[in-house]
Amino acid sequence: MNLKIIVVTGPESTGKSTLCQQLAEHFHSEYIAEYARNYVAEHGYKYTYEDVEHIARHQHKHLQETIERIKATPSESDEPYLLFVDTHLIITKVWFEKVYGHEPEWINEAIAKSPVDLYLLCQPDTPWEYDPVRENPNIRPELYNRYKELIEQHGFPYAEVSGLGEERLQCAINKLQ
Repeated sequence: MNLKIIVVTGPESTGKSTLCQQLAEHFHSEYIAEYARNYVAEHGYKYTYEDVEHIARHQHKHLQETIERIKATPSESDEPYLLFVDTHLIITKVWFEKVYGHEPEWINEAIAKSPVDLYLLCQPDTPWEYDPVRENPNIRPELYNRYKELIEQHGFPYAEVSGLGEERLQCAINKLQ
């Protein structure tokens, strides 16, 4: 199967989860939900370095398992199958940087070897919406720039997504065609 992995990334409250769901529906595909949100909500908001590393390893493993499952699925179509991923190790790396000042040794190599075909980088042009899992309402532009810097450092292709509501969805669809 011809698989293309599309990571939807960006600062908090930029519509990543909604966009992943919408894109998967639009392209008759699937998406991998963000693991960190559910983990932190379930285990408490006072997370540790070990919790963040667990989140990173789980999300990375889940992506690998999903890729293997999809590639093993027979397909009669020549069209690429788009797998959408809500966040990725780049966000977790920056999370480690901001909260702890360092990250696990394995994470940089895992990012470099990621089979990502395209990052959709969501601009922080959406209104901030409070959520008990969110922490950074005032540094979204700084986070956006750091994610962009890391994507560029690794040489990953990316497209910036902007707009509100349907306009944002259409912007992302246009970047994928």
